[in-house]
Amino acid sequence: MHIIPVLDIKDGLVVRARLGDRDSYRPIETPLSATAEILDVATGLRKLYPFPAFYVADLDSIQRRPSAGSALEKLKPLLSKADAWLDAGFADRHAIEQGLATDGILPVLGSESQTDNLVLEHFHKDPRLVLSLDFRGDQFLGPPSIIENADRWPSRIIVMTLGRIGANSGPDFERLAEIKRRAGDRMVIAAGGVRGVHDLERLQALGISAALVATSLHSGALTPDMIASLMKS
Repeated sequence: MHIIPVLDIKDGLVVRARLGDRDSYRPIETPLSATAEILDVATGLRKLYPFPAFYVADLDSIQRRPSAGSALEKLKPLLSKADAWLDAGFADRHAIEQGLATDGILPVLGSESQTDNLVLEHFHKDPRLVLSLDFRGDQFLGPPSIIENADRWPSRIIVMTLGRIGANSGPDFERLAEIKRRAGDRMVIAAGGVRGVHDLERLQALGISAALVATSLHSGALTPDMIASLMKS
């Protein structure tokens, strides 16, 4: 089971995400870092375990808001140590091509940012593309053709349940099992609701390959020993 730490970035700082209500997100306060600066938080997380990849959500770009600077520029020092799965609201071919041209970046195509399936249709065979299937409650966020046509899904698929982020309510196991059934041998990644080691073990039993995790890393619910054991299993 791979654990992929999450860095949600807003106004140039890492923020604490909860319930997908992005307007309410505030700079993170965590025992792992003295500041909410991206590299400080990432360094604190890598003291728990030398994670080989981070998931990075550039929330300003996703929401089409003015930004306090390029998240990609601030990430560059981190890329010498770990890959970044970057969701920056990619919605056109040029933006995806820029992401693919940067070493260490795996562009995440968020379904909520799409108006049609043309970008996915063009890039779905690229091994570095990650598709995020985004949900709020029972509602799929994005063009129905993306969720309906599993044969156009790439090799990595995130199942993002926004309403469970930071809510201590557990992952959406039922939806994850259904997506895994449809995904075949693709890598399915859970996002939203992981409370600790038992949730991760249950996800692993369902055949889920990885989980995006934030709250349980900062709270200490996942200890370095637990993380090491899971990452090696």
